[in-house]
Amino acid sequence: MPRDPALEPTHGGAQFGLPAEGVGSIAGFGSRVLAFLVDSVVANGIAFLVLQSQGPSGLYVLGAFAVEVWLLTAFVGGSVGHLVCGLEVLRLDHRPVGLWRALIRTALLCLLIPAAIWDRDGRGLHDVAAGTVLVRRR
Repeated sequence: MPRDPALEPTHGGAQFGLPAEGVGSIAGFGSRVLAFLVDSVVANGIAFLVLQSQGPSGLYVLGAFAVEVWLLTAFVGGSVGHLVCGLEVLRLDHRPVGLWRALIRTALLCLLIPAAIWDRDGRGLHDVAAGTVLVRRR
């Protein structure tokens, strides 16, 4: 059966009731990358403070990144990078993300590959698996 173009979503996030642009719209690629870089710097700083005399090792940095992103996403709706870049992680039903969904999202984000693969709405596979979406807060 052929698809009716009139029933197709007109923009990423339309099927979730999100606007095409502005506050509440799907976050763009550039702001996502910038947020990730900010979180990476924060994780390196945390690992350096914990280890002090040694340079931060990759596993400590990854652990600091995972804990920071997981807990802040669960309780505040986004990591330090998200907040700095004006982004927010939302559940599709607009309820708080919570620990479990934030853990799924963070674990997959740490693998990097799911974050680099998007669906037609612009959600990374880590968001698809967690039932979340990254939107603009401002």
